[in-house]
Amino acid sequence: QVQLVESGGGSVQAGGSLRLSCAASGYTYSTYCMGWFRQAPGKEREGVAAIDSDGNTKYADSVKGRFTISHDNAKNTLYLEMNNLKPEDNAVYYCGAAGKDLSWWGRLLPTAYKSWGQGTQVTVSS
Repeated sequence: QVQLVESGGGSVQAGGSLRLSCAASGYTYSTYCMGWFRQAPGKEREGVAAIDSDGNTKYADSVKGRFTISHDNAKNTLYLEMNNLKPEDNAVYYCGAAGKDLSWWGRLLPTAYKSWGQGTQVTVSS
């Protein structure tokens, strides 16, 4: 079972930036499709960004142009660079590992992911 640990959350002003990190360890399926998800109070967990084993990325419309997902060369750390943060971005952010490459239409679906970190809180003040 892959183990995921998120870090980098915090409180920022609207328009500010944060960089989230997800340290992955365990089985090799962590090198396949991985993503960032978020869950705001009273809302369902939603996909934010995903990256597959070839480096192809997919973003939710709400974060396109503002967030960037990436991973290091060793594929052991996943990042989410968040720019121009908005109050609507307030949520707990989770790193997920699918354990396989996912089709385009499945990459932002929480149900497609097998492993999750504990989450890191992102708070954006207006």
